[in-house]
Amino acid sequence: MPIHRFNLIHRARLLLLTASALTAVAALPAMATSAETDGQTLSLNDKGYFASRGFDVLVYSNWYDGLFSDAKMSGVEIIHHDQRTATNGDIRLSATPDQWDPIGKLVSRKVDQAKGTIDTHLSYPDYHFDYRIHARQDGDKVVISVILDKPLPAALDGKAGFNLEFLPATYFHHSYFADGVAHPFPLYPASAMTQPTEGQRAEPLPMASGQRFVLAPTDPQQRVTVSAANGTMSFYDGRNQAQNGWFVLRQMIPAGKTGTVLQWTLSGSTDPNWIRPTVIGHSQVGYAPAQSKVAVLEHDPKAPMSGEARLLRVTPDGKETAVFSAAPKPWGDYLRYGYARFDFSSVTQPGLYVIDYDGQRTAPFPIAKDVFSAAWHPTLDVYLPQQMDHMRVNEAYRVWHGDPHRDDARQAPVNHEHFDLYAQGPTTDTAFKPGQHIPGLNVGGWLDAGDYDIRTQTQYAIVRTLVHTWEDFHPERDTTSVNWTARRVDMHRPDGVPDILQQIKHGTVQLVAQFDAVGHAIHGIIAPDLVQYRHLGDAVTKTDGLVYDPSLKEGEVKDGRSGTPDDRWAFTSKSSALNYGSIGALAAASRALHDMDPALAKKSLAIAQKVWAQEESHAPDLYRHGNTTGGPLQAEKFNAAVELLIATGDQQYATRITALWPWIAEHFIFTATEAVRALPHMPAAYRGQLETAVRAYAKQRASISQANPYGVPITDGGWAGNGAVVRLAITDYVLHKAFPDIVDDKGVFRGLDYLYGTHPGSNLSFVSAVGARSKEVAYGHNRADFSFIAGGVVPGVLIVKPDFPENKENWPFFWGENEYVTDLGAYYIYLANAADTLVEGNQPAR
Repeated sequence: MPIHRFNLIHRARLLLLTASALTAVAALPAMATSAETDGQTLSLNDKGYFASRGFDVLVYSNWYDGLFSDAKMSGVEIIHHDQRTATNGDIRLSATPDQWDPIGKLVSRKVDQAKGTIDTHLSYPDYHFDYRIHARQDGDKVVISVILDKPLPAALDGKAGFNLEFLPATYFHHSYFADGVAHPFPLYPASAMTQPTEGQRAEPLPMASGQRFVLAPTDPQQRVTVSAANGTMSFYDGRNQAQNGWFVLRQMIPAGKTGTVLQWTLSGSTDPNWIRPTVIGHSQVGYAPAQSKVAVLEHDPKAPMSGEARLLRVTPDGKETAVFSAAPKPWGDYLRYGYARFDFSSVTQPGLYVIDYDGQRTAPFPIAKDVFSAAWHPTLDVYLPQQMDHMRVNEAYRVWHGDPHRDDARQAPVNHEHFDLYAQGPTTDTAFKPGQHIPGLNVGGWLDAGDYDIRTQTQYAIVRTLVHTWEDFHPERDTTSVNWTARRVDMHRPDGVPDILQQIKHGTVQLVAQFDAVGHAIHGIIAPDLVQYRHLGDAVTKTDGLVYDPSLKEGEVKDGRSGTPDDRWAFTSKSSALNYGSIGALAAASRALHDMDPALAKKSLAIAQKVWAQEESHAPDLYRHGNTTGGPLQAEKFNAAVELLIATGDQQYATRITALWPWIAEHFIFTATEAVRALPHMPAAYRGQLETAVRAYAKQRASISQANPYGVPITDGGWAGNGAVVRLAITDYVLHKAFPDIVDDKGVFRGLDYLYGTHPGSNLSFVSAVGARSKEVAYGHNRADFSFIAGGVVPGVLIVKPDFPENKENWPFFWGENEYVTDLGAYYIYLANAADTLVEGNQPAR
């Protein structure tokens, strides 16, 4: 269970794209769809994988990104009738590896299309173990060979084996054969386990063994056969060890052998006439009457678009009437599919509609002036409240979680690299010794995405975004009761205070607590070990809630203290970027909380001003690690200066903004919204500088819009790109409001349309419980139940390289595509309000 947040390269957690990534997206040409061979015979295509009609084998097209180890997207993989059903074909050191278990290093990969072969060289450097994987086409099969130039090291004898993992959800309600003996796939893990020895974990025992396995023999869409040239394969259920485990087929690497030491043959059932059904990408939420309305039709390149698409109006008695029809306009090829666009913008009459094309029909959707007015309510009403840390969260008969982490937090050890991108430098930078309790951190904050840590960058991003939402739109919705004294939250129980202000206060309380406790912003607070980090269930059961006392025995409780060292760790190395990011949020919060909580507002602003002065008085602290130590220093300083300028009117901050402008202008796409917010408070000359940057942005934005049929930035890293889509749409809105003659509002609606279903791979809304069909299986705190949290926003479409768009609805554990991201929820609230304002403002037709 990874963190979710963006991968360092493109996940700028933030759901911010890096400058280089965004430039690459803008320049990305449409990917041509390579021709596949007719019939059932595989061929090695010009994209570097074996392809046929319905059965593709990828061989190290994807590899571990180094951030969160095993992301279930690497090695030998199978895409079967448009579903990725197998992955991680590679040598591993256990039968059912956990996410953080050792992984080989990819040294090289060579594709020879003429010979129909793929050769990879891999290594386990710590064991001085090198090996090669050779893949070749053999008619309608792929032969995978493991080749050793030197015998297996003795340390890996009995440990190293070639694994191939199969997605459990694909094979639920199916059976398999092992050497002709039938077995059912277990719906729930129940295989026998080994007895753990000291220092070792329990391991699953094989469900079956044999030399030839046939999976799902009765299903022509998913039937796969794997045969071993010699030796025996065993089949395991990885879910016995971890809820996100897969079914694993494994054969041990023999000791003392060189050359081809293992060889498997893979084949899958195919139909030479199989055609992938057309996906009608559209907004599950619907459309405002005047906005552009374009459905994107994603079709199999073997089935060119033909005929007309129809828009049907549904009447209260259930009758349907065609009100518009047109031949979809071809867009071209992108990824592995063909695309066309069905533009029905001319239809403006409010009502309920369905799109019909090529035997596919959409769920009904409205055209109405108020389609966006309530679309953000579940995110504010349900998702953000249930993410609140240090509070008991109740919803009618349901308790989402108790009051967790009352024992926060212990000082992290020095010179320590943790998991989830946390690390502590050579000193604590606090008055506390490693392992010592830091008082006062057990208040406020939101649990981070699908995990249970408090990541400071997430906290201040949410606070600032919600403040901007309050200041720009003033949503006074009140459905949640929050009592900080009792540490209790009750959903669907108004208490007379706008919910958005209560959320702003909750994040502010945690940020203030950090400065009170140690004098500066900290990276965050996270579980001390992987056992606790992998916790699934009520957050209150993660620790005992009692401050650790080293004088007590393990399990002993006395005077409200505990001898169990389960308290979370606080990572505290100084980072000026984190300080600036946090005080920017505190300055913003001081404005929003001025009437609701004057004392907290005053204290927040005082901290922001004091810490600003401190930071400006010395060279910056540049400690960096992962994505937990702040964004680019200049960007964080600029944001803080803008928020302080708005909060105080003090011209020292305007002076700093002017000094930072050259850097801001160069990175304008990431800093544009704050640059515009400073406009009313800056000298007259500032507007001219800003306008020049906005005009350059408009040209860059136009390039991004042409890179794919959806007109949004679709990233291709290890974390899907809904964050980039939403952030760019917000930028479009802010610039449009300030410079309507330069930037139009089309990007605002394109961003929401994408989020609501106009995207590759499917047409699900990526906001759970929002839209006619939305994400109902996602990576939240309840992911083990294959469920969802209303209002949560997932990362979206993950591009499995080189060309497969994926978002699994039957398997929640793909964090890169399914993990709810807390700050993305806040961004979404802003964007939905922005779109609603444009509609209500009777803007010109879009």
